[in-house]
Amino acid sequence: MTWAPKPLGEILKQSGRDRAGDQDLPVLSITMKHGLIDQADKFKKRIASSDTSNYRIAYKNELVVGFPIDEGVLGFQTKYPAGIVSPAYDVWKLQEEIDCHIPYLERYLRSSQARSLYASRMQGAVARRRSLTKTDFLNLKIPFPVLDDQIRIAYLLSKVEEQVAQRKQHLQQLDDLLKSVFLEIFGDPVRNERGWGVESLLKYGSFKNGLNFGKGEIGTTVRYLGVGDFKSKTTLDDFDSLAFVELNQLPAADYFLQDGDLLFVRSNGKRELVGRCMAVYPGAEKVTYSGFCIRYRINDPALQATYISHLFRSAAFRRVLFQGGQGANIQNINQQILSNLPIPVPAEEVQNQFAVIVERIEGLRFCYQQSLTDLEALYGVLSQRAFKGELDLSRVPMPFIGPEEEKTVAAESLSAPAEQDFAIHLPETDKLLVALESVEARESLIAEWLEAYSGQLGNAPFSVQLFMVAAQTRLAELHPDNDFVLGATDYEYIKFWVIKALADGRLVQAFDNTGNRIELKAVQG
Repeated sequence: MTWAPKPLGEILKQSGRDRAGDQDLPVLSITMKHGLIDQADKFKKRIASSDTSNYRIAYKNELVVGFPIDEGVLGFQTKYPAGIVSPAYDVWKLQEEIDCHIPYLERYLRSSQARSLYASRMQGAVARRRSLTKTDFLNLKIPFPVLDDQIRIAYLLSKVEEQVAQRKQHLQQLDDLLKSVFLEIFGDPVRNERGWGVESLLKYGSFKNGLNFGKGEIGTTVRYLGVGDFKSKTTLDDFDSLAFVELNQLPAADYFLQDGDLLFVRSNGKRELVGRCMAVYPGAEKVTYSGFCIRYRINDPALQATYISHLFRSAAFRRVLFQGGQGANIQNINQQILSNLPIPVPAEEVQNQFAVIVERIEGLRFCYQQSLTDLEALYGVLSQRAFKGELDLSRVPMPFIGPEEEKTVAAESLSAPAEQDFAIHLPETDKLLVALESVEARESLIAEWLEAYSGQLGNAPFSVQLFMVAAQTRLAELHPDNDFVLGATDYEYIKFWVIKALADGRLVQAFDNTGNRIELKAVQG
């Protein structure tokens, strides 16, 4: 199915002529990822000038277009009856008689196809200030199906977007879990309330700056690791994505990384990257590293790479790091700064315990990251085919269009509760009354009931939904006069408990061939 393209001039017309004057209206900004949002949400504060009288008013359901447009910097204002935006932005509204589903149009206008159209017609010498003339913008022809098909396409893409957001949330939860586990095992690394011995890194290993690769060298090619490869990782054992550099000759053997080496970002224009630490495990790969990095090679088993890489992620410890590592124009550290840091050194067996937990959590991270990569690829394919009219939309359900429904985001492995043919008994407790009034006490009660629930499952799958039903039922049995209902906060705590249980081996993932899905199983003691 294909649709005749329609010029944007037949869908939109110019607006934004009204100015804020002395009206007190919400100040809005545009983001590449999230469209139009409250300025305070983007910058954590208001950055607009005190005089906003010349700001443009964007009424509800109007389109705001910023720059660079070819990076998708645009969005519909759907939150307020009226908000104000920078006078540098263009504002457009829908033609009165047009049948347009705003979620469809915004998704298309932010799509890779649309951004390619913008780029081919943009004017200006400075890349991030290049823009489209209003005439060229309105002359752009876009696919514009009938209203029902617009709704179905937007609905289909929104479902994949929800899954993408869910996977990103899971990855963030794993990061938060690792930070929590680190503090639980080692305590605050600066206050050092556990009384660990404090030493210098020089006692346990040696440093070496990376190579400054020369321009125009030829002869031999070497895979190398640079600042851009750090991202948010604390461990790297897959080197296929690393770039190659061409040199006149192979570097000396000491410039090649070995399993368990730690790399620190020495200098970079972004402060948040400087001092970031990553443990590397190249195996048989011959990998060197750039001059913007410092290698630390441990030669004493009393100190473990996993512990150090997470120590340098601690916000409190990074503040200590930067007390002596500031430059005039660029944040930087060096071997001396690293050598002078007071490093708490926990007992070797405690570091080993932490390393085991990290390995399990990183296994989960790999699964979630792979799932995220697959979902993002799926979204790209679906959006391209949808906007080209190549999808059979008759198989996409027509969603109810009305007030926004509450969205329950659950992990794939936490969904689809199965029938259980046995009774679950959650024990009586003296924590009930206080749990109904206190979130912290309710977390303790839920944890106690989760342990009881998982211990009674045998070979049956673990289901968050069935647990919540059992817990809600038990609350009603023990306290029939109270109408308390478990809510979103309780659900988030249960999910966090599940992730931690997976990390320490109390829950494991299995594949249900009948249901063709991943399910959780409790490990019975």
